[in-house]
Amino acid sequence: MSNKENTNAIRCGFVSVIGIPNAGKSTLINTLVGSKVSIVSRKVQTTRTRVLGMAAHDNTQIILIDTPGIFKPTKTLEKAMVSAALSSFESADYILHMVDAAMKNPVERNKMILNSLAKQKNVILILNKIDKISRFDLLGLTKEMNDAFPYVATFMISATRNKGVKDLAGYLAGILPEQPWIYPEDQMSDMPMRLMAAEITREKIFHQLHEEIPYSVFVETESWEDFDNGSVKISQLIYVQRDSQKAIILGKRGSKIGAIGQASRKELEEIMGQKVHLKIFVKVQENWAERVENYEMFGLDIPQNGHI
Repeated sequence: MSNKENTNAIRCGFVSVIGIPNAGKSTLINTLVGSKVSIVSRKVQTTRTRVLGMAAHDNTQIILIDTPGIFKPTKTLEKAMVSAALSSFESADYILHMVDAAMKNPVERNKMILNSLAKQKNVILILNKIDKISRFDLLGLTKEMNDAFPYVATFMISATRNKGVKDLAGYLAGILPEQPWIYPEDQMSDMPMRLMAAEITREKIFHQLHEEIPYSVFVETESWEDFDNGSVKISQLIYVQRDSQKAIILGKRGSKIGAIGQASRKELEEIMGQKVHLKIFVKVQENWAERVENYEMFGLDIPQNGHI
């Protein structure tokens, strides 16, 4: 661990959180920040855009960049997602490489990430989900990962149980650059509320439908109207690619869309501290995930020549 020259120094820096899909990146960021700033789901590949979450620890502002999971992409949307994750290296003071400690063949499954990190010298290994692995196997995995890449430090955590996260925050607070905070003290994310509202609804779709609906579902906040009585009216569109998918989301007599809307509205009211009137509609748009014009909604760019 690095020595602080001045324990009272004001520090601020960017930390990119990377990993293969479902490593627990978004859960870690939400735990560090203390509030939901990124979608969390049992489904993999749910984070599509880079989300900034601000965590304050002592005199340090830790600006966390949540990235899409890194995997071998084949479709246009997948290529844009992976490109967004890799480009986060450029603005990061440090990189957290999150690995699911309970997964099989972790080095092999993280090979694409290890190759992409080849020129990076500021990478910290985060072994997550340590509650699902024996101490003996965990120590073996630690050696195996550090033999594969020269990490500057290794942390063993459980993001969902908040184990080891405080130690990680303290470490980051001591190594980030000495400089003024970039964001206001009470700001926890740079994600626009309209986008966060859409992401919350998308998360509820995954929770309600599990394996019934593909990852290519997309939610857009179409309109947002504030009223004098302090309430807000939000209208959203759920895009799917086929009529059969629309029927699944609607459910019998609208039961599924009703449950999705109720869960989303409840969480929005908790986050915003005001009454929310939420209207959700489902629209079929074939191959929307391959249409470049839709990518501005995600804040994603298409990689040049389609390459990562």
